[in-house]
Formats: sequence, C-alpha cells, structure tokens
Amino acid sequence: MKNHMIRVYPSKENLPREEQLAWKMAKVATDDVAISKEVEDMIINRIIDNASVAVASVNRRPVASARSMALAHPGHGRGSTIFGMPNSQKFNAEWAAWANGTAVRELDYHDTYLAADYSHPGDNIPPILAVAQQLEKNGQSLLKGLVTGYELHVNLVKGICLHKHKKDHIAHLCPAQAAGIGTLLGLDTETIFQSIQQALHVSFSTRQSRKGEISSWKAYAPAHAGKLAIEAVDRCMRGEGAPSPIYEGEDSVIAYMLDGKDGRYEVPLPEAGEEKRAILETYTKEHSAEYQSQALIDLAFRLRDQVGPLDEVKSVVLHTSHHTHYVIGTGAGDPQKMDPNASRETLDHSIMYIFAVALQDGEWHHVKSYAPERAKRSDTVALWHKISTVEDSKWTERYHDPDPDKKAFGAKVVVTMNDGRVVEDEIAVANAHPAGARPFVRENYIHKFDTLTADIITVDERNRFLDLVQDLPNLTAAQIMELNVQVPLDQMIQTERDTKGIF
Repeated sequence: MKNHMIRVYPSKENLPREEQLAWKMAKVATDDVAISKEVEDMIINRIIDNASVAVASVNRRPVASARSMALAHPGHGRGSTIFGMPNSQKFNAEWAAWANGTAVRELDYHDTYLAADYSHPGDNIPPILAVAQQLEKNGQSLLKGLVTGYELHVNLVKGICLHKHKKDHIAHLCPAQAAGIGTLLGLDTETIFQSIQQALHVSFSTRQSRKGEISSWKAYAPAHAGKLAIEAVDRCMRGEGAPSPIYEGEDSVIAYMLDGKDGRYEVPLPEAGEEKRAILETYTKEHSAEYQSQALIDLAFRLRDQVGPLDEVKSVVLHTSHHTHYVIGTGAGDPQKMDPNASRETLDHSIMYIFAVALQDGEWHHVKSYAPERAKRSDTVALWHKISTVEDSKWTERYHDPDPDKKAFGAKVVVTMNDGRVVEDEIAVANAHPAGARPFVRENYIHKFDTLTADIITVDERNRFLDLVQDLPNLTAAQIMELNVQVPLDQMIQTERDTKGIF
C-alpha cells in the first residue's frame, strides 16, 4: 500500500490529472490483479449477508415504497432483478439498485468498516450487481467489480473523515460504487476517472439523516448513492466529463466540504500489481443494530448473571470511544435517544436503549427488540435512563488504530448497584468480529440467511440461491441474471406498480 497526500491546489497551481486522487483511484480500478481465494470467499459471504437482511425487510414500509418506485421503471427487454420479485421481471438498473439498496440497508444489519469515518461497504453490492445483470456480465466480472468497490470504499474511510464536518458517509460510497461499476464493465482509466468525480460531486449531503429524529432516509441514502453512481457512469461512458479536480480543486471537496484551504489528508491505495484485500478488514453484524453496539450487546449478555436484579441497578456507565459516545451515546445530546416513542431508526442509534434491552432479555431480535411495546415497558425505560456514556481515550485510540489486530470498538462497563456493589467488565470486539470469540465464517452467514428468511422463502428457493452464489466466479451471464432471492408474491406487499406518487 502507498499513502497519497492530497490537499487543495489553487487554480493557478496546475495539478496534473495523474497526481489527482480520483485518477489514482481509477488506476486501481483498472489494475487487473489476481483475486485470492479468501477475498473471493468473503465477497460470496457478503452477497449472502446482503440477501439475508434484504429479504427480512422486504415488507417494511421504506423497502416497499422503494420497490414500488422501481416497479414503475421496467427494463423493456433487459434490466435487473429486484429482491423478492420473480427473476422473470426486469427493471432499469438504477431503479433496481435503488430498491435493492434500500432493502439491504433498512435493518442496519449488514457489514461495516470503521476508521477515520464510517461505512457499510456491502452497500457497493446492489448497484454493481444491478449493472452486471443489465449488461449481461459474468461472475468473474462481477467479482472484480465488487472487489474494487470494497477496496476504494475502505481506503477512503481510512484516510478522510467526513463526520468531523457533519457530512454523511455516502460521499465515500458513491465514488467507490462508480469505480466498481467501471471495473465490472472493463472501462478505461479516463472514463472511470470522470465517473468517480461525477459521483463524488453529486453525493455530498449532511449527517442530519443520522441525527435527532432519524427517518427512513437512513435506509434510502446508500441506495440513492448507488442510483447516482450508475447515472454518473452512464454519462461518462457517453463521453461527458465531471468537475475536476474534484478532491483538490480550489472550490471543491476539501476546500469547502472538509478541512478547508489548508486541509491535508493521506489516503492509502494499493500499488500497481498489488492485490486488493480491503474486504478482509471489514466485518458483519451478528445483531441488528449500529455496529458500535455489537460488542456491547455481547457484553450485556455476559453481564446478566453478574449484575443480579436489574431493578437494583443505580447506574450504568459505558466508558467507550469518541465516536460511540458522540454518535450513539449520551454525548450526542439527542433527547430522542432516551425517548420510548422514538422511531426504530433512532433506537438503533441509542446504545443506552440497546444495552438496557440486551441486559434484560439476553437476546437481540431484529423486530421484537425494537417493537413499540418493547421500548415502552416501564422497567426498560427505568433502566435505560440510568445508562450513560463517557469518552475514554484508551478506547478512542484503539478505535483509530491502523493495525487491524489492535483496532477495537468496545468499552468498559461499570454497573453500580443500590447497595454500593460495583460490577465491571469490558470487551474489545464483538464475538462475530474476525478477532472475536466466534468469528463469522461461511456457515454463520448461511445460518443468518436461514434465520432471517425461513418463514419468507421456500426451501427450494433457499437452496437454489445458496448453490448459485457459492459458485460465483464460474457463473455465466445468464446465471448472474438469476442471482436474486424470490419471495412468493402472496407473502409480499407492493408487488405491482401503484398510483401513490408521481411514477
């Protein structure tokens, strides 16, 4: 890997395109290097993971709404499939990416990578797969495109913090999606360079989507990025250009979206001929909740027997990282995070609520743990309001450690009882993390798929999809068209175009 320093260049100080970050990213996208078996296997794992959570959310309102919009854009002879819908029905790739991306993101239950910023790299899969289907690409091409998307997304997250300036993290996702589509299609460096710039330019938004009263836009945002990425690549394939230099320009991203005229960042990228392995640094979720709560859910399960009667708890303090404290903890200053009437999306971003329920129940369920009646239980509200977070420099340092073996997203928990007894314990990483007590492997991804889809799809469909996806590198273009999970239509809502909106 090589670190690339990027900064703002005044217009009078010409920056050759070969020195621009977007060009260097495009060079990575066009560098056709061998893909290792472990990277290949992890790509398959994450396609299974995405399908699991997408099918589980197929009848949730935001997903049904996104699907309804997509149904208004049939492919007319070619196109892409939509989660749940029959494989015989095809829709325009950008709208399939919109519907599928929303389904994947709705439960906040797929993979994650945390460093200088946040990311869910699995959000690269829906738009790249949609384009692969529409343009009839085979499994090898899809594999290469997804490896690029993961590689560039993870490395942008390592080098550039968007959260510091309250910018939503899809600004790293969209250019990675565009680059992955470029690799999938075998586009030249120039076209991918312009696509990355176009995608970045249109994908900046604020973090209000993840602040205060969190709405369904949290699920829509990555899908919107995927739609924008497909449209950006389409324009650039037609010979259109983009604002340039997009990162380093005098009036561009660093200068006015991030650290300003004097801002400097270091972004790591693979050198020419170097294998793309960033996906191996990412991790999925065993529990349906914000990633920074994963380890704490596991710790809550472990603490239940030590603590004793929960109505005797006086206070619970979570000593944790800066990001955990300020994003999902009491440091956020969001009263909604303590509100029993808050939306699921808000409760998902309240470690106080999550820790209370996990401590009480000893399990976590993607539906039951967020049910309104569960959130309003008086004993839960009482315990929830005794929980607070504080930043601990030790955990902040570990959160940002560049060494994957040292990086951690945990906390120390101090429980004080009414009688003065104190119970302390800590955890560095979630059990399912690669460095955790029970790292997720293929059988865990399949178990998660089975758990989330068992009452929704048929056994035959389950077997068909899992057999197909596990042979990804060898799939023909025709088989890639079948890389979708179908749900019996009588089990779904919104399976036909409606008249509720404009489309």
